[in-house]
Amino acid sequence: MKICVGLSGGVDSSVAALLLKQQGYDVFAMFMQNWHDTEGTLHGDCEWEEEKFIAELVARKIGIPFYFVDLSTQYMAQVADYMFDEYARGRTPNPDVLCNSQIKFGAFLDAARRLGADMVATGHYCRKETLPDGSCRILEGSDPNKDQSYFLCQLTQEQLSAALFPIGHLTKPEVRRIAAEADLPSAERKDSQGICFVGKVDLPVFLQQKLQSVEGDIVEVYRTFYEGMPERTTLPEMCTPFDYSPIRFETETYRSGRHHIRKTRYKPNPYGAVIGRHEGAQFYTLGQRKGLAVGGHKDPLFVIATDIDRNIVYVGEGQDHPGLYRRALLIAPDEIHWIRTDLPLGEDLRCLVRIRYRQPLQDAVLMRRDEGLYIVFDEPQRSITPGQFAVWYAADGEMLGSGVISQ
Repeated sequence: MKICVGLSGGVDSSVAALLLKQQGYDVFAMFMQNWHDTEGTLHGDCEWEEEKFIAELVARKIGIPFYFVDLSTQYMAQVADYMFDEYARGRTPNPDVLCNSQIKFGAFLDAARRLGADMVATGHYCRKETLPDGSCRILEGSDPNKDQSYFLCQLTQEQLSAALFPIGHLTKPEVRRIAAEADLPSAERKDSQGICFVGKVDLPVFLQQKLQSVEGDIVEVYRTFYEGMPERTTLPEMCTPFDYSPIRFETETYRSGRHHIRKTRYKPNPYGAVIGRHEGAQFYTLGQRKGLAVGGHKDPLFVIATDIDRNIVYVGEGQDHPGLYRRALLIAPDEIHWIRTDLPLGEDLRCLVRIRYRQPLQDAVLMRRDEGLYIVFDEPQRSITPGQFAVWYAADGEMLGSGVISQ
C-alpha cells in the first residue's frame, strides 16, 4: 500500500511518517503551501519556507521521497474567502476545521492520489477504526491533552476511508521521545499555532486585508439589564442571544472648567455605559478579553455580543457575567453533519458535546426539530459563538457528528 504523509515540518507529522516507514509501507511525503500573503502574520515572510526546509530534512532522514504542492488557490476559494465572509457577518469561523475537510482530505488527497497514493496520513492526535461493514469510526486521541478529533469533525465516510492517523494512540511525550531517538530534525520544534497553514496572526490586521476598519462604540452592559427578565424555558428562547439594542444613550451638554467650555456627554443609563471605542465590531468574537483597551474595572471585561449593523461591541465585567452564558444552541438543518450515517438516531440523543477545541466534553441532549438541531446542555455554557462548530461524541469517545452554530 502506498501512503502519502502530509509533512508539515512539525514533530507530529514527522513521527507519523517514521512509524509508517518502520511498519513497511511504501511511504512518500508531501508538503503543501496554502498561503502566500504575509500581511498580518507574526513570524515574517518566510515561515512556510522554513517549514518546507525542515520537512524536506525529515523526509531525507527517514529515507522517503519528498514532494511539494501549492494549494493556495484552493485554500483561498474554499477556506479563506469563507473565513472573511463569516467575520464580515459577525460570526467566528473555524478555518482549521475547513482546512481539514476541504484541503487536507480534499485537494491534498486528490494531489496525493495523482502521485499514486492509496491513503493519506496526518499527524493528528485521534484514532480511527474500520468496522466489518467498511464504515469508519473516529475516536478521540489517547492523549487527553492533545486530542485533535474536533478539527476532523466535518470529514465524510469517504474521506475517512482514505485517512490514517498513525500517532493517535500515543501521547505527546511519547511522540517527542520517538522523534529524539530517531534524531529527527523536527524533534525539538515547538507546536505550530494560529490559522491552519497560515500561522499565528494579528487577527484584526489579517482581516483588514478584506474587511474595512470603522470606529464604533464599546458598550458595557450592567447586570441590572437582566434583572426581572422572565426565565427562558422553550428551546427557541434558550438559544436566542440577548438583545441589547434597547440600551440607548441620550446626550446632554454641560459647561466645564474655568472658561465654562460647552461639552457633550452621555446621560447616565441604569443598564449600561459607553466606555470606549473600537475599530470594527467584525474584528471581535464572543468571550474575547484581550484587545479591548479599556481600563478602570476591578474584574476583566469580556465581549458578550456584537452588533454588526450598528457597529457596536457589547462587553460585560467578570467571568460570571450573565451575558456570557446560555443553556442551548441551534444548528440549521443544512449545517448538520453526521459522521456515522449508519447509526439509527432517534429524535433525541444524550451525548457529550464541545463547542470549541480543547473544551472539556459537556453533558447535553441533542433534539431534532423542524427548525434544526437543538443542543441543550445540562449546565449553561460560556460564549456560545455563531460560526464555530459544535461537535458531539458518544460515551466511548467516538465522534458522531458536528454542525456550525447558527445561534
